[in-house]
Amino acid sequence: MALDDGAYMRRALDLARLGWGHTAPNPMVGAVLVRDGAIVGEGYHARLGGDHAEVVALRAAGARAAGATLYVTLEPCAHEGRTPPCVDAVIAAGVRRVVVAARDPHPVARGGLERLAAAGIETTTGLEAAAARELNAPFFFGLDADRPWVTLKLALSIDGAVGDATRAPARLTGPAAGREVHRLRAGASAVAIGLGTALTDDPLLTVRDAPAPRVAPMRVVFDRTARLPLESRLIRTVAEAPVTVVSTAPDPGRASALERAGAAVVVAPTVVEALRALRTRGVRSLLLEGGPRLVGAFLDACVVDRLVIFQAPVLLGSGAEPAFAFAPPATAAAAPRRPVLEHRSVGGDWMTVYALSTL
Repeated sequence: MALDDGAYMRRALDLARLGWGHTAPNPMVGAVLVRDGAIVGEGYHARLGGDHAEVVALRAAGARAAGATLYVTLEPCAHEGRTPPCVDAVIAAGVRRVVVAARDPHPVARGGLERLAAAGIETTTGLEAAAARELNAPFFFGLDADRPWVTLKLALSIDGAVGDATRAPARLTGPAAGREVHRLRAGASAVAIGLGTALTDDPLLTVRDAPAPRVAPMRVVFDRTARLPLESRLIRTVAEAPVTVVSTAPDPGRASALERAGAAVVVAPTVVEALRALRTRGVRSLLLEGGPRLVGAFLDACVVDRLVIFQAPVLLGSGAEPAFAFAPPATAAAAPRRPVLEHRSVGGDWMTVYALSTL
C-alpha cells in the first residue's frame, strides 16, 4: 500500500461530506483520481439522481484518468439505477488501480470490485472503512432494518443537567453548537421531541442555520393524547415541513383537529412500534432532541445508536434537571463503556459523539 493511500482516501471522505443532506436515501460518496503522485480529478455525489462521484472525477480528469489510481469511499456500483453503472465508466477510462473504503451493502448494487478485477484492474478494499460506514450510517444500517437509525442529541451543563432549577427555557450552549445542531438536522429524515419540549419551547425544528437539505426533515412530536396545540409554531408551519404526532391513546377530537390542520397522527403503544411506523413512512434516520422522559424511554427500549452531547462550561448545581433521570439504571461495575467516535470543541462548548450500537 502506498504511503499516500490514507491521505487520498481521507480527501475522498471530505469530498463525500459535501453531499450532506442531498443524497438520501442514497449514500454520500467521494472520489479522487491520482496519477504520478498528483490529483488529476475529484468528485462527489452532489444530489440524489445526479452523477456519481466516480463519474464526476473521471470527467474532471479526462485523458489523465488512464493509468491512474481511483480512491472512492464506496464500491463503484455495478447496476443500472438512476444512472448507468459506474464500474463501466471506470473500466472504459483505463484506470489502473481502484482503492475502495467500503463495499456496497446492497445486493443489487454491489459486485463492482469483481467486475473491476475481471477487467484486470488492481483493487484494494477496507481503507478507512469505519469512517466511510459511519458517514453513511443510516444507509449501512437500513437495508433490512425495521426502524430508523436514531441519534440522540443533548445539550448539557458540566454537571449533566439540561436545565436549571427554575425549569425556565434557556440555551446552554453557544451559537457554534447551535449551527452544528442544524447541520445534524439537515442530515436526518426526521427530528423528534416530546410534548413537554413542544409546550415549553414551541420550537420550529426546521433547518435554518445550515445549508438547506434536499428534503426538509419531518417534525415528530411524541404526544400521548395528541395535545399538541393547533396554534403551535409546528402546526402553523406544517406546509413548510411535515408534522407527525405519535400518540399512545390520542383524544379523538384532538387527533381529528390536528389532521385537519395538516398533521399526521400515528397511534403506537411503544417507542419500538412508533419507530417501526415512522420507518414505513420513509424515515430512515431520526434525530431525537427530546427531554429527560423521552430520552429515558428511548434508552430503555435500546433504540439509540449514536449519542451526541454538547457540553457547556457551566455548573447548574442543586435542583437542576438531570438529563438521564429516567434512563435505565446500571451499576458502575457492569455499565458498558461506550466508544467515543468524536470529541472536539465547538465554539466555547465541547461536542462528543458516543457509539451506543455497532454498524
